[in-house]
Amino acid sequence: MMEAYDAIITKRDTRFYTDEAIDDEALRRIVQAGRMAGSSKNTQPVRLVVLQDKGWMQEVAECGKFSDPLKAATAGIAVCCLPDGSDFDAGRAAQNMMVAAWNEGLASCPTSMHDQACVTGKLELPEGWRVVVVLAFGHPDREKPMSLGAKRTDWDEYAGWEKWGRGRG
Repeated sequence: MMEAYDAIITKRDTRFYTDEAIDDEALRRIVQAGRMAGSSKNTQPVRLVVLQDKGWMQEVAECGKFSDPLKAATAGIAVCCLPDGSDFDAGRAAQNMMVAAWNEGLASCPTSMHDQACVTGKLELPEGWRVVVVLAFGHPDREKPMSLGAKRTDWDEYAGWEKWGRGRG
């Protein structure tokens, strides 16, 4: 098991997975990590739909333009939000689940669902609910580069201290 900081700084979005199934207990821990994410005023506006059927994930992926990671995954989780719920709260749950997955040795990638009518219809969400993101999960294919090999933004470009662009000095 990783330290929390190590899990956060080493986790990368991964778009390529093996066909190895995800352990049910690991998937339950991932869902629990999402469930335990904080929310504004404890409104808890997020609900999840867990996807494990490969054929069904292919169908759901058709609702997005860049959803190939979901097509390759062995599990997916649709992060759904109340009509007046915060995307930030949904993002908190999503990031918790992706870091928890990495801790389990699993890779993940967020996928956008551009056609809300398509995805909410397929998942049979109640009126007004929306899908903020669908997360793809699987065992990483070590033959492919993590994050497509992209490097992180340099420290001094990323963070300003007290004002934009000011180094810590």
